[in-house]
Amino acid sequence: MMQPHLDLPGLQKKLSGAGYLADDRLALVSWLALELGRPLLVEGPAGVGKTDLARALAEGLARDLVRLQCYEGLDEAKALYEWDYAKQMLYTQLLREAVSTQTAGAKTLAEAADLVAGADAAFFSRRFLVERPLLERFDPAARA
Repeated sequence: MMQPHLDLPGLQKKLSGAGYLADDRLALVSWLALELGRPLLVEGPAGVGKTDLARALAEGLARDLVRLQCYEGLDEAKALYEWDYAKQMLYTQLLREAVSTQTAGAKTLAEAADLVAGADAAFFSRRFLVERPLLERFDPAARA
């Protein structure tokens, strides 16, 4: 659902209503990011109000706030998702007998691999994903 057009003074009023007093430059940059549909990178030392700006924008615009704490060493696996290898191994052990039954008639390793090839999807599916903040927020299937 599209929100009605918001002008700069309207955004300043919404920020103020959310308890955030933005100076003219910060309000303008925030408004431009909204108007252009572009992300806004806010950087600075701890305690200057970066997170509070995001909170106030989310609150004032009635949007969800997705907070991802950035730090040296943060990579896509920590931001998006990781594989739960231990869970995959547990399932492998639990399904060993079922795989043995399915491949019982195979005469070669290649033939056995062909018989279980369709099961690949079972071992590389969402059930083994550890959802991280960005996947949880932007992928509707992850929230289902």
